[in-house]
Amino acid sequence: MSHRVLVSIMAVAVVVGFASLAATPAAAQSETPRTAWGAPDLQGVWDFRTITPMQRPERYGDREFLTAEEAAALDQAAVDREARLWDKPAERTEAGNNVDRRGAGEAPGSYNQFWIDSGTRTIDTNRTSLIIYPPNGRYPSQTPAARERGQASRAYAADHPADNPEDFSAGVRCILGFNAGPPFTPSAYNNNMQLFQTPDHVVVMTEMVHTSRVIPLDGTPHLDPDVLQWSGDSRGHWDGDTLVVETRNFDPKRRWRGTTASARLVERFTRVDADTLEYEFTVTDPETWTGSWTASVPLRLNPELMFEFACHEGNYSMPVMLGGARAEEAAAR
Repeated sequence: MSHRVLVSIMAVAVVVGFASLAATPAAAQSETPRTAWGAPDLQGVWDFRTITPMQRPERYGDREFLTAEEAAALDQAAVDREARLWDKPAERTEAGNNVDRRGAGEAPGSYNQFWIDSGTRTIDTNRTSLIIYPPNGRYPSQTPAARERGQASRAYAADHPADNPEDFSAGVRCILGFNAGPPFTPSAYNNNMQLFQTPDHVVVMTEMVHTSRVIPLDGTPHLDPDVLQWSGDSRGHWDGDTLVVETRNFDPKRRWRGTTASARLVERFTRVDADTLEYEFTVTDPETWTGSWTASVPLRLNPELMFEFACHEGNYSMPVMLGGARAEEAAAR
């Protein structure tokens, strides 16, 4: 072999070697983290805060994505709004007999900005909505039966706001958090979820009211259809590197978006990279909507610990709320 040929071969080898070395970090970064038993590692505390709305605002029409400039402007507007609220002078409020039914211009009675933690960022994909199906980014139309149920429920609540503990929502009673679902959806605060894994089970625990679902992965059949549960009955399996969780047997008393015991939920968890877990879910309830709908929420890894959400354990506020209602009734007589 001539010296010139040998040098040429060595040069090609060096170039190929450097190309391989350059490609290695990117390939390593794209690999799904694994547990000790070889399953995709989805464990950690995951943050689902975002200012991206569930439904696409009508002003966007058929536009599925924001431009980078539009997303940046929305992010900055959220940061500016939060700064204004933090700098706003404190307001004095006084308790009254209309504390939960204020008219226009009356003093606020909700949480101040210290307690609100809804995020200041649109989702990284720049979608105009979390709903990705139907293509218009909005909920399907409600069925006539669902509209009738909603009207009847609102009418009853107006006439019977606090006759019994059951007249209060599951959130007020500290049974379920208003963003805990399932599916869990971004809201005003406590937008964290922690996921644990074993070879044959997964546990999904939401920060809000620390609701936990222990999900078998071993083919255990679903419960009898008559056994209804607040968070439904979940069963999971792996579809490649994606964890798929199917949930049914929801108790309609949870009052989640007007759904019934016929509701079915399919959640998909996919580790996109070291810091991102793609959460996609599809909801089907033929008694509530004319079709199914799907949303996608990228979750960010949260390096912090998830604190306990204590709510008012033991429902010690319930006697006070019911007592207040009885006092109002007595005053009206």
